[in-house]
Parts: sequence; structure tokens; C-alpha cells
Amino acid sequence: MLGDREAVVTGVKPFDLHGVTYYDLALIFSDGSTQSARLGPEAVPDGLKAEDRVLVTMAANMVVSLRRP
Repeated sequence: MLGDREAVVTGVKPFDLHGVTYYDLALIFSDGSTQSARLGPEAVPDGLKAEDRVLVTMAANMVVSLRRP
């Protein structure tokens, strides 16, 4: 299954791995469900912070990228 869902970012924790910044993210969806994800810089909008609204691209119930609505 591939699709987009709206969510609010509840946490963003950047970390460096071999000179590349990755992000541990916490999300809450409109139905109240939550999900965490670890994404690379290509999958996260610049300047992302907690309380931002995003569109979450999901594949097989896993977060694969975020973008601004």
C-alpha cells in the first residue's frame, strides 16, 4: 500500500552519521495514532520543527518521506 496521510510533527531529533544529518521523527495523525520514523535528509523538508503540519508518504505502513502541504 502506498499513500499520503496528514500528520503533525511532535518531535524532531537530528543526528550526525558519517557526516550526514539524519532525523528521528515523532508524528501524530488525525485519527490520534502515532508513529516514529528515522529518515535521511532527502526525505525531510528543510527547517522541519515540532508542531509543523506535513504530508507523510507511507509505503507498507512505513513512513518513507515527509513534505509540506
